[in-house]
Amino acid sequence: MTILLATPEHVGAGIPLAIKDLFDTAGMRTTYGSRLFADHVPERTAEAVAGLEAAGYANAGKANLHEFAYGITSQNPHFGAVPNPLDPERTPGGSSGGSAAALAVGLADAALGSDSGGSIRVPAACCGVVGFKPTHGLVPLDGCFPLAPSFDHAGPMARDVESCARMMEALAPGLQPGQLDSLADLEVGVAWFELAEPGVRARVEAAAELFPRRREVAFPLPEGIGKVFMREVAESHRGLFPERADEYGENVRVKLERCLAVTDAELEIARRRLAEYRERAWEALGGIDLLLTPTLAFVAPPAVKDDLEIREAVIRFTYPFNALGWPALAMPCGSAEHGLPASIQLVAPAGKDARAIAAGALLEKALASGPC
Repeated sequence: MTILLATPEHVGAGIPLAIKDLFDTAGMRTTYGSRLFADHVPERTAEAVAGLEAAGYANAGKANLHEFAYGITSQNPHFGAVPNPLDPERTPGGSSGGSAAALAVGLADAALGSDSGGSIRVPAACCGVVGFKPTHGLVPLDGCFPLAPSFDHAGPMARDVESCARMMEALAPGLQPGQLDSLADLEVGVAWFELAEPGVRARVEAAAELFPRRREVAFPLPEGIGKVFMREVAESHRGLFPERADEYGENVRVKLERCLAVTDAELEIARRRLAEYRERAWEALGGIDLLLTPTLAFVAPPAVKDDLEIREAVIRFTYPFNALGWPALAMPCGSAEHGLPASIQLVAPAGKDARAIAAGALLEKALASGPC
């Protein structure tokens, strides 16, 4: 099992940072989780990494991931599976599994991840750390291997919300800190709690009760939009996959074959449904300040070799906000089934990243002083 794929000879002064090996680092091997790039050493550093380094973060190593970031278990057939430090029989989540595991085991105090369907928030939930997916386009993706560009996000991971907030100062310098004195200042909606396992639901409900002004919201889940994502994945790999398919792991190879089979007619239908979903989601938000949901319906599931067995269930509550491009914060909110952490997701409308982070920081303090 492998958490870090490469480490520098000397970690410089600064906050130790685990960098998902999807982001280029000049002079240091960057594999994108694929054996096609096993010896790849970029000449330039990804913009997000450079921003963090300029702000005083020090590269502590390149974090293992699901191959090409296309999966939610971080079972990498080329470089070894990422373990879940909380329970070796459980998945650490993916695709930023190495980033979350590095935090959970203490190999780094900050981590950089990417998120196309939940790939920051799912590992954060599985490993009991914090992960933030910003508004689409807020954090630059230059020097990060694309998966599905209109769904792709880069963002911070850490052991607490305040650390993610500090990372965002470097990742999005123009972002103004949120001004929030109390959770009572927010009108929040809650959704999907009834779809969670009992232990997770209890912990998420207890966290939501700390927001005095809350109400249930009939927030929709997307249907029939997956072909948009799949066509974008196909385009990202069209120049590599046809001639080198046998060098891909089986899990990703199967998914890419399906992506390349998407027809123009299927794509057009999916695009219409995506546009309709975005309209329905905005209407359902109904002017509330924040939406609260479980990050996952369950604690970290048992490790499986083929993420297709659990993929749909795992990204059910995270993928919608990639489709919408809205900021979403995942944070632990207490112990649930098997003594593993539950995670709550705080979602704000696009551009209101500071609101989600500020609310998360207040919620974190409230949870620390309570019975959860």
